[in-house]
Amino acid sequence: MDSLEKTQEVAEPLNFPVAYGVNREIGNALGSWWEERRDFIQPSEFVLNPQGKVMFSTYSNSPVGRMDPAETLTLIKYLNSLKR
Repeated sequence: MDSLEKTQEVAEPLNFPVAYGVNREIGNALGSWWEERRDFIQPSEFVLNPQGKVMFSTYSNSPVGRMDPAETLTLIKYLNSLKR
């Protein structure tokens, strides 16, 4: 839904990739919900390990339900502690 410029502005300070331009075919492959009325993908968030495997994900059919950064970091730290 955001423009490329807005996406770049949001992504610039982050140290992880941010997807842009996901079409319906990609959204379907991800298992995401598609907003039919306004024709865009709903929030679909993934945390990947260094090998690119999905460790956990969230899917929403509205703006509610997005990953909270602090909670996500807590979960990542916990999962990493289980490896030790």
